[in-house]
Amino acid sequence: MKNPETAGKSIPPEAIKQIKNILLIQYKPFGDVLLNTGYLPALRKRFPGARIDFLVQRPYLTLLKDNPNLDDLIIMEKRKGIQYYLERLRIIREVRKRKYDLIIDQLRGTGSAQITLFSGVSFRLGWRLKRWNWVYNYTVPREHIRYYGLMKFDLLKPLEITEDQTANLFYHVEADSFRYIGEWLRQNGLTGQKLVVISPGTPVRRKQWSLESFAQLSDLILTRTDFKVILLWGPGERGDVEFIAGKMSEKPIIAPPTTFNQAGALLKHAAMYIGNDGGINHLAVAMETPSIAIFGPTSNPKKWVAWHKPQHMYLRDWDFKDRKDNSFNISPEQVYGKLKEYFKL
Repeated sequence: MKNPETAGKSIPPEAIKQIKNILLIQYKPFGDVLLNTGYLPALRKRFPGARIDFLVQRPYLTLLKDNPNLDDLIIMEKRKGIQYYLERLRIIREVRKRKYDLIIDQLRGTGSAQITLFSGVSFRLGWRLKRWNWVYNYTVPREHIRYYGLMKFDLLKPLEITEDQTANLFYHVEADSFRYIGEWLRQNGLTGQKLVVISPGTPVRRKQWSLESFAQLSDLILTRTDFKVILLWGPGERGDVEFIAGKMSEKPIIAPPTTFNQAGALLKHAAMYIGNDGGINHLAVAMETPSIAIFGPTSNPKKWVAWHKPQHMYLRDWDFKDRKDNSFNISPEQVYGKLKEYFKL
């Protein structure tokens, strides 16, 4: 299957015309799956009559549900031990049965390379990395210091699809979620109010700005502006927002329990979102809600923030290296300054 002469080149136009059945592979993790949705309209435009499917693990299914640019989802179950290998064999059989013409492997890990290897697919696009390059007959180098939502366009270059900086992430919010949030806003007298949604939680503690800083920031917003502050929380994070509320001199509003989809509905009502480096930032981009992301020293905002769009901002002290200090050397005043500058207060 090795075909190095096609590395970095385009698929011939006459061959592109024959592509009718496409599989995208990015079955994990959370943020990366959602970041794939930005290029899907361009892919659909290039192949208007093709079937476009997406291979995704079940926990991330909600990110792609009801996407108008996808025809079907192949759902991979998360398994361990011998069940992991049996599930992998099941997926390979399913992929072979569907007789795809083109695979676009955005994940480009060992597992996805193995699926591609045994897929029987003629055109196999993948990132040019240290391992498994021989599986793919069209490869593209991956540029790491770049917003990943745009970088994913690069893998489409062999299809003569170019980057679109106006492209946006897509996430479908269900009508029931809008009704749930709309009723909660009405009951709390928040309908039509100017809202700043703050999400202080994260499953990765080294990425969490200090809760005391979030409390001080919330007080700054409430005392200096006419915005209402809503503290958003997810599973296992209720204690964080209650701690913040207890530290504040002003009174924030704690959001009700929400699913990820309901959080999307809430962000649609928000004037701004503020939070840590994490999945809710990508959701804010998909909801077209202005955002400020607060980064510590463990990750690069140039990869994870849609900073090419002025409504999506970030703060990181590039000289700060202490991974045990969750102040990140970023003050609440600095974050408030970003909000003030954006709204021209």
